[in-house]
Amino acid sequence: MKLIIFLVLSLMGILGCRKNTSHPIPSTPFSISINLNLPSYNALNGVGGYCYVQGGIQGIVVYRRSVDEFYAFERKSPAGNAQCTFPLKINSNNFLQLDDTCTSAKFSLYDGSAISGSDVGLRQYSTQWNGSNILEIYN
Repeated sequence: MKLIIFLVLSLMGILGCRKNTSHPIPSTPFSISINLNLPSYNALNGVGGYCYVQGGIQGIVVYRRSVDEFYAFERKSPAGNAQCTFPLKINSNNFLQLDDTCTSAKFSLYDGSAISGSDVGLRQYSTQWNGSNILEIYN
């Protein structure tokens, strides 16, 4: 019985650690530090603020979801138009929505999920905040 439990847990661990290779946006390694005291990142000092950051493939949008939670998403759309050179942009009528001007796909800035026009959500990057003024964004 112990052997069966060990094998099942081992199999779950191996399968659970596989990388998601089916995302249409390639994983590109990078590391960026931004200083929230700089004027260009001032919007991130309040909950609900967002800003664009250079990095990733077509840029990154950073969203402050709560006092200590930051989310960073790739601005290249996963909706399927590889030739599109326009990055996703915040909808002027709904700041929690990112729009793809090439395919009309829509994505949630809150969690990166697809709202319409795409089967895949946004590529999310990791963030780490020092609790003061430095936010690390990396992949």
